[in-house]
Amino acid sequence: MTASSLPAIPTSWAGLSAAMEQLQLHLQLFVLQTDLYLFQLIPALRSSAIRSPTSLLLTGLVILIISRIGSSISAHVAEQGVSISIPAPPQALPGWSSTILSNPHIRDPTKPHKIICYDPATAYLIGEIDADTPATIASKISKAKAAQSKWAHSSFSQRRKFLRTMHKWVVGDAETIARVAARDTGKTAVDAAFGELLTTCSKLAWTISNGEKILAMETRPNNLLLMHKVCEVHHVPMGVVAACVSWNYSAHNVMGPIIASVFAGNAIVVKASELVAWSATYFIDAIRQCLRVSGCDPDLVQLVTCWPESAEALTQSAEIAHITFIGSEPVGRLVAQAATKELTPVTLELGGKDPAILLKDADLKYFGSTFMRSCFQGAGQNCMGIERFIVDASIADKLVNIVEPRIRALQLGSFMDDAPFGVSSSIKPKGRDSRVDMGAMITDARFSRLEELIADAVSQGASLVVGGKRYPHPVWKYGHYFSPTLLTNVTPNMAIAQEELFAPIFLIIPFTTSNLDSAITIANSTRYGLGSSIFGSTLSQCQYIAAKLQAGMVNINDFGVSYLNQGLPFGGVKKSGYGRFAGPEGLLGLTQAKAVTRDRFFSVVRTGIPPKLDYPLEKPSKSWGFVNGLVRFAYGDGLVARARGILDLIVNGA
Repeated sequence: MTASSLPAIPTSWAGLSAAMEQLQLHLQLFVLQTDLYLFQLIPALRSSAIRSPTSLLLTGLVILIISRIGSSISAHVAEQGVSISIPAPPQALPGWSSTILSNPHIRDPTKPHKIICYDPATAYLIGEIDADTPATIASKISKAKAAQSKWAHSSFSQRRKFLRTMHKWVVGDAETIARVAARDTGKTAVDAAFGELLTTCSKLAWTISNGEKILAMETRPNNLLLMHKVCEVHHVPMGVVAACVSWNYSAHNVMGPIIASVFAGNAIVVKASELVAWSATYFIDAIRQCLRVSGCDPDLVQLVTCWPESAEALTQSAEIAHITFIGSEPVGRLVAQAATKELTPVTLELGGKDPAILLKDADLKYFGSTFMRSCFQGAGQNCMGIERFIVDASIADKLVNIVEPRIRALQLGSFMDDAPFGVSSSIKPKGRDSRVDMGAMITDARFSRLEELIADAVSQGASLVVGGKRYPHPVWKYGHYFSPTLLTNVTPNMAIAQEELFAPIFLIIPFTTSNLDSAITIANSTRYGLGSSIFGSTLSQCQYIAAKLQAGMVNINDFGVSYLNQGLPFGGVKKSGYGRFAGPEGLLGLTQAKAVTRDRFFSVVRTGIPPKLDYPLEKPSKSWGFVNGLVRFAYGDGLVARARGILDLIVNGA
């Protein structure tokens, strides 16, 4: 392959994809030519004058290196993802509008088999999705099972190609993905970038780079009695797995389980929340297209959107080998109970009441932006959001002075309709804000409870500084908005300090003693234990607290970043659930660990049953003496004990 034969550098982005495909073809041709040259070279070398051992060795090394380079290039080319772009649905395009629902709900009694999809920020009707029935759920499980029977034997190279294709799509269509998520959940595109895009790209990149190493066959350490054996662990696919996921990250919550499950050799049935049935349908259709163009069976991934009364057709199915559940504690209990019918293993990621302990020497000015993001991202609907700021009383007022004006300045609205965004930067509707900091909540179902908890806290001595009630938006009067709230002087025993809020409420709980254990006690005082944060300038103090927090994750001088490293496990303790997804733990949790032993020197050294232990036992006393000697020899404490074991073997084996 000469320089002149390489594809020309494209003069526009439109020609880049075609040029890359042409370059891949040239690389494949180079590999084929290299193999041909080597095939022709070997017989020539045998008949050549190269006879010295050194020359032959050097020639062999050159051949080996060239062959390895060729194989590496060939493998790299074979794994290249396919560039793909999925058209944005009309509802996610600039300028789109629809009927505004005056009483927006996902369930219409006149259409019991339809899920009504609407934008919670505007109350625009987005569309209708057919609700799955037990029969359609069973059919989808069957399709997944048929596809998985072949996929179980796929190579890691094939699996990486799919993930690389998916990665290209997520990065290339990032704005469309953010728009679809924002339209269906009411969040801002900035929030979508944090929770939908960065996390998904991180999971894809980590799995592509590390997945094979994690799932590869392992050789485990052996013992004296089995020194002639090789002991292996094979991580084999489970079959068809299920993921029942929440609505707060409508893109990432469906993509994350798919990435891990499919790479582990499984098929997956994703049950998305009916609150985001529209966006889930778009995302799953896109992923199935990524599978198709990568040469994989799209039936490996199935989507279920159903009403709660039909969900047991999935959670109680004998064909489901594992269930991952992301959602609330009450629903998680129902899923775990349903799974017992077939003894299906379950991973539960439930609620949280994440604390952030702010020590006396915490840099409040520097971390002020982190505090705001940790509380108000996604309108507070973030499983790793900070729900309790446990603050040294000496700096509590300073913290209030920093965050109060920023909370008051937050502007609420529809990021899709009130703010110039991406290709819609020329669209600025008259009379609407050009800046949207926080979007809507997914539903107003808990607004009364939130107002009740705030009023109860105030009646017990808490100070309401900002907000505290639902927000009547001047434009989107049927949207689900709750005012950004700042509540100070909260005590640990108040209901608002114990109950998960999942709302834009900034709670400050002062602690008045210099004893760090008092802050730890407050942090550990709830039923939950998902994530946590510590802010301080003394590392030893932060590490002391981290070791004592009852939480699945701890972030020092940050919040939630542990999830951005997909090499770390994600999950909680106490009533926040059990099991882990993400990291090696999550990937291995989607496989069956199969122990395999074999003779180290196959057919040469084999395990036999000693005559004294063979059935029928000739002399039981001798049999016992022999096996007791074996225990002493293998596991006796010290040389003397082991020598006695050898003696017992000799005496009783004769």
